[in-house]
Amino acid sequence: MSPKHFLLLFFFLFCFSCFPSHARFITGRPSPTDLVSDGISTVKNPPYLLLKPLVSAEESCEQTYGFLPCTTTVLGNLFLIIVYGSLMFLAATYLSNGSELLLEILGPGIVGGLFLPILGALPDAMLILVSGLSGTTETAQSQVSVGMGLLSGSTVMLITVIWGSCVIVGRCDLRDSVAVDETNTKGFSLTETGVSTDIWTCYAARIMAISVIPFIIVQLPQLLDSTSARRLAVLIALIVSASMLVSYCLYQVFQPWIQRRRLAFVKHKHVISGILRHLKKRALGRLLTDDGEPNTEIIKKLFDTIDENHDGGLSPSELKALIIGIRFEEIDLDQDDAVRKVMADFDTSLDSLVQEGEFLKGITKWINEAKQTGGAHLEPDSGTFKLFDQFHQQTKREHNLLGSEEQSDEVVEGVENPRWISFKAALMLLLGTLIAAAFADPLVDAVDNFSDATSIPSFFISFIALPLATNSSEAVTAIIFATRKKKRTASLTFSELYGAVTMNNVLCLSVFLALVYIRGLTWDFSSEVLVILIVCLVMGAFASFRTTFPLWTCSVAYFFYPFSLALVYVLDYVFGWS
Repeated sequence: MSPKHFLLLFFFLFCFSCFPSHARFITGRPSPTDLVSDGISTVKNPPYLLLKPLVSAEESCEQTYGFLPCTTTVLGNLFLIIVYGSLMFLAATYLSNGSELLLEILGPGIVGGLFLPILGALPDAMLILVSGLSGTTETAQSQVSVGMGLLSGSTVMLITVIWGSCVIVGRCDLRDSVAVDETNTKGFSLTETGVSTDIWTCYAARIMAISVIPFIIVQLPQLLDSTSARRLAVLIALIVSASMLVSYCLYQVFQPWIQRRRLAFVKHKHVISGILRHLKKRALGRLLTDDGEPNTEIIKKLFDTIDENHDGGLSPSELKALIIGIRFEEIDLDQDDAVRKVMADFDTSLDSLVQEGEFLKGITKWINEAKQTGGAHLEPDSGTFKLFDQFHQQTKREHNLLGSEEQSDEVVEGVENPRWISFKAALMLLLGTLIAAAFADPLVDAVDNFSDATSIPSFFISFIALPLATNSSEAVTAIIFATRKKKRTASLTFSELYGAVTMNNVLCLSVFLALVYIRGLTWDFSSEVLVILIVCLVMGAFASFRTTFPLWTCSVAYFFYPFSLALVYVLDYVFGWS
């Protein structure tokens, strides 16, 4: 069946289910005979069975908005959950695609740092909002567990199941503890295959771990068994969560600029290490004295060698010739920019010439910097020292950790029809927002009714089912990105996963805490908070201090998903925490 025919059938079934159904129920009466009334003829004696007058099915459940279908049966509510969940998935897809189009037009910064994270968390925030706005305070208290189930379920699913799946599909051969791009000759080796990320991904994991602070604050009165401080703790946690949301958005806005500055600094260190190694070779390793100090006489001779016209000063063209001769093949170096930075380091007189004394001071400063970075101890190596080689290797590691220039120096390329792209992006964002706003409440009602029909706590239903609807778009995008088997795409994939969890912990939690505080609801989610804390802190610490993840690490991530469900069940229904 083609997708178009499937959508038509889906729309027909959905419209058909919107019509109310009617039925008559059979009731028992005492009768001396075994006759059954046909419902039309009347007899003297009351029949054994009668059909009640027509009643509507909606009298036994409350229709959302007064016209959307509802039911009290298990299969009926399961069907509604699938329908409304599919619509929420559609909303998430529209929001994701519209955000990407907007990013294509406007580029990173405000759009990439502010709008994209918020729009990605919008379906979850909508569901949490409507779960606490429904009906009376008692009804809201009953349905708010759906919001908490969605919040914890989304967080756990993203950094367990999706995280582990990305490691599996993105695995490459590991060489010197670093994944080799687009190379997988060792199959499913648990220790010799894996993925590598850059240092910015580690920062994203640390931010994710820090974002659980509001959960700890709101949980403190529970730990101290203080009922009077619970409402105050909710307010403080709300303020902290909102502040962290603003701070995180600002960080996302300025992060590309910070990343470019860091990369520019490391590129300059590449130039320094390259020039020092080049000078060491030309000085036959005698650039340092036996006690490790700069060899002044040798440096002056090197100055005379570089000064081609022997005018007593090095011009920018002579420095550029030096840099071109070194051949920096490991980085995409802007030679003119490198010359400007070398001049800024050496030319203290600002006369656009590097005099012999300035050259001596500049090289001495670079050597001292190499000592601090490459290590103060010097090891003999055929009459020379390994200092500059160590400095060069350290600089290479820093550059690899920061990632490629493609990822940081993002340039918005021209698009053929920016007006149409902008209109299409705005339409997708509007449509996604409207669908999410319209069908969040019916989905929460369907989950609540399904919970009543099956006697399964609504938390577990929302923990398992709802994240599949609201986070499927992010999950599919992350896995597709990971299949490209490159360090750059792996870094983007895991950074987006950590960022989505962070937005859950600040934006969605802020909405949740605002509902609890404004409507005077009871915060009674100790086991759910404990699950979020354990998963975020363990996975955050795990990803904060390493950039390479062998294949065996996916088993750790997968373990935490069933562990989280089992922990909530044991704490709530065995130890009675809730």
